[in-house]
Amino acid sequence: MSIKNRLIIMNFLQFFVWGSWLISLGTYMSVTLGFSGMEIGGVYATMGIASLFMPGLLGIVADRWINAERVMGICHLIGAATLIYATTVTDYNTFYILMLLNALVYMPTIALNNSVSYSVLEQKNYDVIKDFPPILVWGTVGFILAMWVVDLMGWTKSKEQLIVSSIAALILGLYVFTLPPTPPLQKQKSKSFMSAMGLDAFSLFKQKRMAIFFIFSMLLGAALQITNAFGGPFLNHFESTYPDSFGVKHPNLLLSISQISETLFILTIPFFLKRFGIKKIMIFSMIAWVLRFALFGLGNPAEGLYLLILSMIVYGMAFDFFNISGSLFIEKEAGPKIRSSAQGLFMIMTNGLGALFGGILSGWVVDYFTVDGVQDWQSIWFAFAGYALVLTIIFPFVFHYEHKPLEASETKNT
Repeated sequence: MSIKNRLIIMNFLQFFVWGSWLISLGTYMSVTLGFSGMEIGGVYATMGIASLFMPGLLGIVADRWINAERVMGICHLIGAATLIYATTVTDYNTFYILMLLNALVYMPTIALNNSVSYSVLEQKNYDVIKDFPPILVWGTVGFILAMWVVDLMGWTKSKEQLIVSSIAALILGLYVFTLPPTPPLQKQKSKSFMSAMGLDAFSLFKQKRMAIFFIFSMLLGAALQITNAFGGPFLNHFESTYPDSFGVKHPNLLLSISQISETLFILTIPFFLKRFGIKKIMIFSMIAWVLRFALFGLGNPAEGLYLLILSMIVYGMAFDFFNISGSLFIEKEAGPKIRSSAQGLFMIMTNGLGALFGGILSGWVVDYFTVDGVQDWQSIWFAFAGYALVLTIIFPFVFHYEHKPLEASETKNT
């Protein structure tokens, strides 16, 4: 088997592990375990906690002492064990601890997956910029397929979704040990702890424009966790009114349109960057988040199904225009000495602080609009839409950036 195909398998399994439960775990916790909104949000916030420091810590380990593929394999084997154990518990405190442990070992593997792929491709004399993106696309395919498997097997409300994920994690944990070794590089031993953790990039906060950008990165990162945590429970609440509707019978299939849209909107970013520039693209992303939540509030799985589908479609713009264009902006603005650290800081603000804030905020909002165990989902989604709308209104007045078509074109080619 060619090395490209072997890396495709690794990337496929990497996100299959996550897709098995990320979108449907909220339904399992709400319907089967009876957790509150704050409790569900707390579990999703564990990924934010883990993203604050674990990628940096295990990056140091892989840089200095242990092969990256071995670190990745060990993480997935531990993750498989935590997920299996999580299927045996029903109390919140124990479940939370297990999912926190799982987040601590899973979140670093996203970066390790990229590092191993880069290293192996370079060893085999491939062009990383040209050859890695087609490989990474299979990660999205794995995520979507995992959602479909859990949905079609009727496991969106059951612990089986965690069993599926743990089996995939076990297979991947063993599989990566068969890949070509990715040993620590001698030159990386001099890498400081501050650099490895991305902390030296905090100097960018001295620039007002960059400080504002990172703050909004955190606030938009919070939006991502909202539908991850509560999209499933929202669709499930229609079970009594529209029991035979597509969205109720197959919530993961409906929600997976978001991931499909995400892969398509990636292709439009070069055009939008060249035509409109980073500031307008960020505003487009915020408007898309407003629509994402508002359409959820207006739609239902029956006559309002088209509104839910539109919400899934605009998610691609909401996510990609913020995450990818934001990463490109950081790449362009940060100096060469802290470019990698700046990307790490961007991840800390979005997947770390943003995810933590989003998990807590969304749980509080859901509980606020819950009376006698019944959620007022329309008010919940409109509250989230209002949150995104406030960001949309404020951002253009506080973030100052002059778009220059030539610079956008250059950014496109980086």
